[in-house]
Amino acid sequence: MVQGRGSARGSGAAVVALVLLCVLLHGELAESAVYTVGDRGGWSFNSGSWPRGKRFRAGDVLVFKYTPKAHNVVPVSAAGYSSCSAPRGVRALTSGNDRVTLKRGVNYFICSFPGHCQAGMKVAVTAA
Repeated sequence: MVQGRGSARGSGAAVVALVLLCVLLHGELAESAVYTVGDRGGWSFNSGSWPRGKRFRAGDVLVFKYTPKAHNVVPVSAAGYSSCSAPRGVRALTSGNDRVTLKRGVNYFICSFPGHCQAGMKVAVTAA
């Protein structure tokens, strides 16, 4: 069967559109930054001031590095952050090298080991 010129042009446009979509998606992913919470000190007490001076965006990744037998990371709500309490049924991150992708708005995290959050092992990160 012989195809007309119109079908070849349509295929070319589809290929160009697909390539453009891939480039745009790759560019969006490439712009995400990766931050280690607490910098060299890792996830520890008094991490609350760590975000100061940093600009976070939705899609950026926070890496929580810590000793798993001594700490954990629990994503919480604003109320959980203020009261240092994790909601019932929430799963704590416990690998010692946890990666969390930020959502737009304020992202709250605490350590749920007894007394740790109260002693300052919590952080709130605002992502634009």
